[in-house]
Amino acid sequence: MAPDQQTTAQGLPTSRRIEALDAARGLALIAMATYHLTWDFEFFGYLEPGTATSGWLKIYARAIASSFLFLAGFSLVLAHFPELKARSFAKRLAVIVAAAAAITVATAVAMPESMIFFGILHAIAAGSLVGLAFLRLPPPVTLAAAAAAIALPNFYRSEIFDAPALLFVGLSQHLPRSNDYVPLLPWVGALLTGIAAARIAIASGWLSRLAGLPAGPSWLRLAGRNSLIVYLLHQPLLIAVVFLISIIAPPQKRDPMQSYLASCENACLAEGSDAALCQRFCACTLDRLQQQSLLSPLQSGAILPDQDERILELARECSAISQ
Repeated sequence: MAPDQQTTAQGLPTSRRIEALDAARGLALIAMATYHLTWDFEFFGYLEPGTATSGWLKIYARAIASSFLFLAGFSLVLAHFPELKARSFAKRLAVIVAAAAAITVATAVAMPESMIFFGILHAIAAGSLVGLAFLRLPPPVTLAAAAAAIALPNFYRSEIFDAPALLFVGLSQHLPRSNDYVPLLPWVGALLTGIAAARIAIASGWLSRLAGLPAGPSWLRLAGRNSLIVYLLHQPLLIAVVFLISIIAPPQKRDPMQSYLASCENACLAEGSDAALCQRFCACTLDRLQQQSLLSPLQSGAILPDQDERILELARECSAISQ
C-alpha cells in the first residue's frame, strides 16, 4: 500500500473492491437462473405441475433467496458502517424499490392470479430499512434477532395477517398465491445474519483476507456488480428461449385433471400435511371444482380467475371432510 493511500474503517484501501463478494453474487445469479429455467419449463408444460416448488428444488430456491439476502446484509455493513451515508443509501433504495414496483406491475398484467406483490427485491428493500437499526448493535444481538425472525413463523401465525396490507409480514394463516413470495419473516433473518457476519469479519480483520481471495472470471464479477440489471433481464430472456423451444418441439399434452391433482397435492405437502390427507383433500376439491364448473377448459387444470371466495369456501368444506 502506498504511504499516502487512504483506508476505510474496515482497514481496506478505499480503491479496493472485495471482488470475491461480486463473484458470490454472480454465482447466486447463475443459481437463480437455473431455478427459474426449471420454473419456465414447468410453466410451458414440459414438467409436472409443482415440480419447481417441491422437493429439493424448493430447498434450492430457498437457499438462493437466502444467499441474496445474506449478501445484501453483508454489503450494507461495508457501505454504511460505522457511518450511514444517507444520500447513497436513499439512492440505492429508490432504485431497488422502483425495480420491485416494475416487477409487481409487469406480473399483475401478465399473470394477475399469481402476481409478485412482495418478492425478493421487495424483501431486500424492506430488509435494508430494518437492517439500519442493527448496523451498530453488537453482532450477538443481531444474530439473536435473526434467529427470532427465522423461528417466529413456525410458532405463531394469525388470520389478522391475512389482510392484504399485512401479507408482507409473513405471519398469515393462509399463504397468498404469488410466483415469488418473500415476506419479511422469516427472510429478514438471512439479511440480519449477513450484517452480523460482516461486523464479525471487521472486528476479526478477515476482510483483508477476503479481499485477497481469488474471485473467478471477470464476467462472473461483472454480473455480480450489475446484479439488479441481470435480475431484471434474465427471466424475460429465459421465457423467450423456452417459448421458442415450445414452438419447435411442443410439450406433450397432459390430462388436465391429473395436472390439477399433482399441483394440488404438491402444494398441500409443501405445507407439511400428511400425504393421505392431501390426496383426500385434493380429490374432494377436484370433485367440487368440476361440479361448480370452476376449472378452466383452456388451461391444464387451472382454476378460473376471480373466483377466490368460492374457491376458499369449497377448500374449507373439503378440509373439514378430509380430516
